[in-house]
Amino acid sequence: MPTKEEAEEWKKQLVDNAEQQILNLTDSEKFKSYLDTVAKFHRYSQRNIDLIYSQNPSASQVAGFKKWQNDFKRSVNKGEKGIRIAAPIIKKLTPDDQKRLDTTEEKAIVGYCYIPVFDISQTSGEPVLSAKDFVKENLADHQNVTSLYNAFKDYLNQQTDLKVSEVPLATLNGAKGYFQPSTNEIVIGGDESDNALKLKTLYHEYAHSQLHGLKSAFKDRPRAYQETQAEAVAYVAMQNIGVDTSNYSLGYVATWAKDKAVIHSALSEIQQVSNKAIELSDGLTKQLGLQEAQKEPEHDLKKLSAQDLNKSYQSLQQQIRQATSPQQKSELKNKLNDVHHEISNRTQKQLKAFSEQNPAIKQPEHNAAKTLKR
Repeated sequence: MPTKEEAEEWKKQLVDNAEQQILNLTDSEKFKSYLDTVAKFHRYSQRNIDLIYSQNPSASQVAGFKKWQNDFKRSVNKGEKGIRIAAPIIKKLTPDDQKRLDTTEEKAIVGYCYIPVFDISQTSGEPVLSAKDFVKENLADHQNVTSLYNAFKDYLNQQTDLKVSEVPLATLNGAKGYFQPSTNEIVIGGDESDNALKLKTLYHEYAHSQLHGLKSAFKDRPRAYQETQAEAVAYVAMQNIGVDTSNYSLGYVATWAKDKAVIHSALSEIQQVSNKAIELSDGLTKQLGLQEAQKEPEHDLKKLSAQDLNKSYQSLQQQIRQATSPQQKSELKNKLNDVHHEISNRTQKQLKAFSEQNPAIKQPEHNAAKTLKR
């Protein structure tokens, strides 16, 4: 058992290693890798994103040992080393504690401990699907990308104080769009033929409006710094919905001073705006029906191979376990019943065909029935 001093030294080393990894973000590929982590774990704190990235930059989905077993029916592979993240220590407050802290809350965070989690690549078991698997598939269709772009544009025009308009690309002097702080307006090249690029441009300019508007605390950042931040937010938002933007350059972060506080501040700002963009996008893709598996007509099940039918069955079982609303769970169960019925029909046909081809083979269930009757 380590001493208190040894435990504190270990914690310090863990954080120092994470900070060093962040300071190493001086080229576009490393920066992309970090932003991939932000996109995957946007609900995590900045500290935990940094910790995950520093220990396993390729991590895509993490959970504790028991959570993998209980919630996902997966087991951590033998010999795997956990990724340490910070977890809050919550204490129930006594009346004296509440008075001292000047709060009426019954519980409060009194510290943090470092707990092990494991990436899905370190586990084995049943497949894990999320809504984003379906979003990615649906957004491969450019028409759906256009729908999301229009929904995002309409939301900003109707629900915020931003104004989004479109003009011909020829009037933008080579740019794809811009944000005008003085009028709080986003202008997009409306005749851009690449729908994914058009959506990414809207995310980019939205980031400028949130980070570099007239009332923003960060409006005086250097131009290169602002562009890198806006492009980073756009990259994270596009990664979140599964649209490949690897052909769009993020540029370099070498323009940022190699100073721990400056880089952490910049990344914190990126994370905050990325989270807003992701939450908005998630809400809009749900409204557009892009976060639901495409319902297969019943006759299509007959066209699936046995392997694909089994995969569909396992995937629906997983979705039912993860479903949050009774209506969604009921719809998924109906789909599962359809697949189960098709598997059952195929099995019965195969058994019947085998029996007809092999009449000499006795049927064990008939023998068992006769034995019971005696």
